[in-house]
Amino acid sequence: MPEMRDRESFNRLKLHSHVVGEAMHVLFVHQNFPAQFGHIASYLVKAHGFRCTFVSQLPPGVADGVERVQYVVRGGATESTHYCSRSVESAVWHSHAVFEALKARPDIRPDLVVGHSGYLSTAFLRELYDCPIVNYFEYFYHTTGSDMDFRPEFPNPEINRLRAHTRNTVLLLDLECCDLGYSPTAWQRDRLPWAYRSKVRAIFDGVDTALWHPRVGTPRQFGKWAVPDGTKLVTYVSRGMESIRGFDVFMRAANVVCRRRSDVVFAVVGDDRIFYGGDAEFTGGRSFKEWVLASESFDLSRFHFTGTLPPALLAELFSATDLHVYLTVPFVLSWSLMNALACGATVLASDTAPVREMIRDGVNGLLTDFFDIEAMADRMEEVLDQPSDYRHLGKNGAEMIRESYSLEACLPRMVHLYQDAVTVRAVRTRDSSGTSQ
Repeated sequence: MPEMRDRESFNRLKLHSHVVGEAMHVLFVHQNFPAQFGHIASYLVKAHGFRCTFVSQLPPGVADGVERVQYVVRGGATESTHYCSRSVESAVWHSHAVFEALKARPDIRPDLVVGHSGYLSTAFLRELYDCPIVNYFEYFYHTTGSDMDFRPEFPNPEINRLRAHTRNTVLLLDLECCDLGYSPTAWQRDRLPWAYRSKVRAIFDGVDTALWHPRVGTPRQFGKWAVPDGTKLVTYVSRGMESIRGFDVFMRAANVVCRRRSDVVFAVVGDDRIFYGGDAEFTGGRSFKEWVLASESFDLSRFHFTGTLPPALLAELFSATDLHVYLTVPFVLSWSLMNALACGATVLASDTAPVREMIRDGVNGLLTDFFDIEAMADRMEEVLDQPSDYRHLGKNGAEMIRESYSLEACLPRMVHLYQDAVTVRAVRTRDSSGTSQ
């Protein structure tokens, strides 16, 4: 685990424990486990002796020294709930379930609460604990200049645009109630309302470079599938095959390359599912993958659809590829981009706002117009003609991750955030007491 770079700040944080001499107790709140909080929780326990508790929907237990408490949701939105308020209704049920689960555990008295704002709110926990609260803010919805209007060929119906405003309700509640917050990138932070932005920092979750790192000499064989000798490999990775991650755009650009040359194969990693957006409204009952493959003629012998891969195998794939293509509309940045960079892959990515925060064209990767299929295919071919001429981009990308986005870089920033939240809460409490007198 990474060493603490500012031990004085860390020691000040420990002094705020409710009971003198006892370890600082941090409570993490997320629908899933370990999600974004697994690394920091394990770090605090193993490296510094904190007590960490994690409340989620998973069964109770202990993992890496972190106690897991389960909350059980008793209700939620139904079809009779207004479409625009369904996410709010479900968040209230989740938030109340968390409250009840922790109320039943009076032995849990955290010195700090850290929660993911989205599926639920930590605001109810103000009635249980008088301690600082830090919230993780992932995405604030906008109806223009966003994922909702970036692709005019997949228009959002009016009701979805109305719903976007109410989907922000939980984030607004937590922005008001938290002491401090953070978002994984500056672009995501800057989507938040101006009035609250000063409370929120940009701190990435942290890339585990013990796993995601260049693997020199990796054989280009993955399970039963092997890349033929003399053949170039292009990779594409997404949680699901959908328009928000440009699966259709990638396939069409890849098809152009396929028609131009015979020395390239494509590995496509991810599930045949739609996780975001309304693609199902345009596919006539088919999956988005099926809809895309039916849109034109593909030589599927050149495409290897792997499904989801275990992390170690995916790291090998990133290390072995001649070119990795990452596409996204203006939306939450994918971990897969950061992991590919960490593995030293030469990356060709969409020239969209969240990507430009990470990739400088010609420095640590390449950028291409999301909509220009021919230009994208041309850039792919430029790399495939001489992959060795572009490997310095991958080396620069891996160095950037190590220096700025690795666990070693990000976890100390997270602890500084926790310390500052303790200080902010203490000042606020003191000022409030002084005013009342």
